[in-house]
Amino acid sequence: MSKKILVVEDEPVLSKALDFKLKDEGFEVIVAHDGAEGLELAEKSQPDIILCDIRMPKMDGCSMIRAVRETAWGKNLPAIMLTNINDPAKVAEAMKHNVLSYLVKSDMDLAQVVEKVRDGLTKAGKK
Repeated sequence: MSKKILVVEDEPVLSKALDFKLKDEGFEVIVAHDGAEGLELAEKSQPDIILCDIRMPKMDGCSMIRAVRETAWGKNLPAIMLTNINDPAKVAEAMKHNVLSYLVKSDMDLAQVVEKVRDGLTKAGKK
């Protein structure tokens, strides 16, 4: 059974590229375009891992992850932040929500993101 990844990304080009690459790697992918939609889809689908941007409309990624952490099923759900914000304060804020990794978009290619997702699933015992 393929692992389910929720991608929460408001940049259409990047969300489509992640969707395509992750599906090509054998994952089931659900895409949300803002934090509020991401939270709704997370509750409905209960993914194996979340890949989430920080700056988004309606609800930012840290708020979304914090809300997921308040649920019984999401308390220990692996999450990876993927963003263009390279600010130590934002990194610290994201890490407070028990995220596995904080990836700066401009420093990563899609293959590296897939590798981080696989590592995150392995660390969480979901592989």
